[in-house]
Amino acid sequence: MRAVLTACLLVVALPCAAQPRMSEARVTTHAVSGSLDATLRSLVASMSEPAWVAWAAPVADARSTMCCFHDNWNDGANAVGACRLEPGSGTSILTAARDRSLPLELADVFFVFLRIENRRVERVRMFSENCALEAGGRQVAWLTGVSPAESIAWLAALASDTAAASRAAKGAMSALAQHGVPEAVPALVRLAREAPESKVRGEALFWLSQRAGARAAAAITDAIENDPETDVKKRAVFALSQLPADEGVPKLIDVARHNRNPAVRKQAMFWLGQSNDPRALKFFEEVLK
Repeated sequence: MRAVLTACLLVVALPCAAQPRMSEARVTTHAVSGSLDATLRSLVASMSEPAWVAWAAPVADARSTMCCFHDNWNDGANAVGACRLEPGSGTSILTAARDRSLPLELADVFFVFLRIENRRVERVRMFSENCALEAGGRQVAWLTGVSPAESIAWLAALASDTAAASRAAKGAMSALAQHGVPEAVPALVRLAREAPESKVRGEALFWLSQRAGARAAAAITDAIENDPETDVKKRAVFALSQLPADEGVPKLIDVARHNRNPAVRKQAMFWLGQSNDPRALKFFEEVLK
């Protein structure tokens, strides 16, 4: 595998388009050889100290900004307006509907970042193209030639891996959900139906609700009826509340009327009460009568 080392402690000027703006980073560039999984295994095995691996992927919502904002934000002299990778926790997502400060030129990619420690993926973070990053002097292995389908497949496998670090699995699910290609929704549907851990199934249902669409709604209602665990059913009811009102409210009313699980019916009624929808009010009037 060819690696081109670019060492710098200033802003990195990477040679290709759609790459992150980083400071205090030791960057190596790697072309994917064979498969993404094989390339990552080789890279991770070679990292004897904490480091990062990153690549670009098409973004689902170009209006979104994924960055630190006030969490782990460095406005010091060395990296003005930069999001710290080290130390760092999660990533906040703001959309144009809530944040008028978003740029007029919308990005069509975002960046997946894996933190490697003890030769395993310890964390997954994601950042939009307009989020400046401070790497804290760490190595960042930048991957080229990553196909969206391989990116989704690899993240889905990590999200459902029961041996993976829980923070890594949750971050993988979030990053998968941000992919703006058709393969993302079927991958989320499979995780919602087949992931061995209930937390993973519930998280997949939440992200499906953010994508909407007939296939997402079908997977959510299927979980309400057929998932063996009540906690997942309740997460699915919440997911219904996140769908567009014309789609979600009628389904919530149907669940509140007909579902056999009292905890699920109660959850549906709670979210109907939060909807402020006239159809929900009419339903409550019928119940009270």
